[in-house]
Amino acid sequence: MSLDWTSLTEAELATLSIAGRQAAFTEIMRRHRQPIFRMVRACVGEADEALDLLQETFVAAHQAMPRYDGNRSMRAWLSTIAINKCRDWGRKRTVRRFLSFAVPIGMEAEAVADDGRAIDDAAGDRQELDRVTRAIAALPAALKEPLVLRTIEGLSQAETAAVLSISEKAVETRLYRARAKLLEQLGGR
Repeated sequence: MSLDWTSLTEAELATLSIAGRQAAFTEIMRRHRQPIFRMVRACVGEADEALDLLQETFVAAHQAMPRYDGNRSMRAWLSTIAINKCRDWGRKRTVRRFLSFAVPIGMEAEAVADDGRAIDDAAGDRQELDRVTRAIAALPAALKEPLVLRTIEGLSQAETAAVLSISEKAVETRLYRARAKLLEQLGGR
């Protein structure tokens, strides 16, 4: 008799994953890869980087599965791991940019990190989506993270506060500031 993985709770899947049942972790990934990818993509602004960070998130989650609390939302737990991966990525990117400015002037331009943006798609909707995604990615982490978790990923205010280890009131305040900053960046649209 085989298990119907889709009918199991997240706590049951976590327990089976810890016990070595790879199919249980595969089901966890199937359930959560799209929303976690969207969240990471919104945080970093680059699809290729987001795919790498998504993979890192699930590797870290697999390793940390024994520490998962079955009473907690799996999505909130995975979101916490993903946000931490995005923060690490941002710190590394800042260091790389700083070091790229330290390159001696005589070196070739190719030696400096490429900060160029991908060519926008021809369609107007795609261009606007890319513009908004870049604007969100450019927000400070303290504003971007609650905006992505609450508005884009639909976590509740309590879940967002738990993921970010801040109060619900802080989530509300940061959402207000993030939206105002986005309006300013996008020209008041």
